Amino acid sequence: MRVDLSLYLVTDPELCAERGLEETVVAAVRGGVTLVQLRDKHASDAELVPVARRLKTALAGSGVPLLINDRLEVALASGADGLHIGQDDGEVDDARAALGADAILGLSVQTPEQLARINAAKLDYLGLGPVFATPSKRDHAQPLGFDGLAELAGASPLPTVAIGGLKAEHVEAVRRAGADGLAVISAICGTPDPEAAARSFHRGVAPRR
Repeated sequence: MRVDLSLYLVTDPELCAERGLEETVVAAVRGGVTLVQLRDKHASDAELVPVARRLKTALAGSGVPLLINDRLEVALASGADGLHIGQDDGEVDDARAALGADAILGLSVQTPEQLARINAAKLDYLGLGPVFATPSKRDHAQPLGFDGLAELAGASPLPTVAIGGLKAEHVEAVRRAGADGLAVISAICGTPDPEAAARSFHRGVAPRR
């Protein structure tokens, strides 16, 4: 499935707490977010399913898909549009079989070796990163920088989204590196005005030649 990766919001429960998760996400979508991933490393599946359902309802009519981070059972139970998994979060083949052909499925890739092992036929996109070190994921791999991002994006057979410490001023550099979009956490969730923050990313996007 072709998916618009241009501005990909990954939620953070702490950063979204003051405004509220749904309100933060809806505001960011008004500002131009094209894809939303529900990410909560601490909530149980049982706790996360109703959150995902509320978020899916909040996004209804927007045309913006909802993906779940890591939790296949939550994605299935909540009726989410797909799943994003890391290298240690289960098998791509199993996830695709459970989700069905129409769901969106993404995979995190940090190295050329990981990229060489992917089953592109079962995936819709790759998340490449971290570009920079980021406090939202303390156990992250060695940062790629824009040169490393360009190496992976250039070799990828699938659309790619860059993640890791990215801000609005990095949009053009990410596009030059060959990625199709940016995944953002704190630069939207951690701001007092998520709608304005999302708009600032779109102002940084130059048309691709």
